[in-house]
Amino acid sequence: MDRKIIHVDLDAFFASVEQKDNPSLKGKPVIVGGGTNRGVVCTCSYEARRFGVHSAMPGFMAKKKCPHGIFVPVRHWRYREVSRDVFKIFYQLTNLVEPLSIDEAYLDVTNMDKEPIQIAYWIKNEVRKKTGLTISIGISYNKFLAKLASDWNKPNGIKLITKDMIPDILKPLSIKKVYGIGKKSEKRLNNIGIFTIEDLLKLPKEYLVDFFGKYGNEIYDRIRGTDNRQVKPSRERKSIGREVTLREDTKDKKYLEKYLLEFAKDISSSLEGKEVLAKTITVKTKTSDFESHTKSKTIHEYINSYREIYNIALDILDEIDMKDEIRLIGLTVSNFSDHEMEQLSFFDDKTKALL
Repeated sequence: MDRKIIHVDLDAFFASVEQKDNPSLKGKPVIVGGGTNRGVVCTCSYEARRFGVHSAMPGFMAKKKCPHGIFVPVRHWRYREVSRDVFKIFYQLTNLVEPLSIDEAYLDVTNMDKEPIQIAYWIKNEVRKKTGLTISIGISYNKFLAKLASDWNKPNGIKLITKDMIPDILKPLSIKKVYGIGKKSEKRLNNIGIFTIEDLLKLPKEYLVDFFGKYGNEIYDRIRGTDNRQVKPSRERKSIGREVTLREDTKDKKYLEKYLLEFAKDISSSLEGKEVLAKTITVKTKTSDFESHTKSKTIHEYINSYREIYNIALDILDEIDMKDEIRLIGLTVSNFSDHEMEQLSFFDDKTKALL
């Protein structure tokens, strides 16, 4: 029996939440983040996207492309709040929910009595009724096709891809629509005349394996409608972190330390809320010439105290060569365990007394 997989994706989520909370922003080009010339766009409304604005774009460039854009600060706490309300709707249907991000998930509805299309419309109505937001939904018999379908008629779209449509419905699509093909691979394929999935279908499996390595087999299968990945409800978050683009480039470690302290407190709060501990701490920097660097330290004990996270971050920062000015600073923790493990302190009592 074929599986019934639904992929759900909230439309321009952060920007849509801002428009919902402030009705005066409806129908206007809202840009979340990037409010300063040194800032970076987090996301934007569809009205702003028509001007060519997109996520990860520098704020100064977004202002040039969309002079009348309305820049609003990022409110992560609010987006998490709305996301929880939306995911409650998904869990009313099934426990087979695999979150991909704060605004995106797979649902396996194979064993439900109703048809997937009915379920999809119910989800759309519930999300609209309880949050005021729109959601795009893709339906198919595997994860690759369901995700592809949800992007088909954005925003507020719905698309069903059935077995009999494959591979014809895929042939005109750009190769960048194929999960596993990034920008570098796309460019390399374009250089040899491969632009669409139809072009890709002509390549033998051996060539794709040689080209992509171990992912070649998966790409070969997916464009032919085969994807055996299961919906995994216990998907684990691999890291928790914060970062910021600074108002001015700097070599001042004291200035950077203030941000690391703020990040450590926020991350500690998230760890406590999720009842997990971490033992790998990573500091990320980006220099004035946009080169990114990360440096990590893994300790022997699992921790969640902001003081311990902060002090380890300071140790890492001290090891970073400040020959170039820094424009971005970030802090991340990973390598998680749960709270049931004995929580040992990385610092002795004498050190704690100094904190």
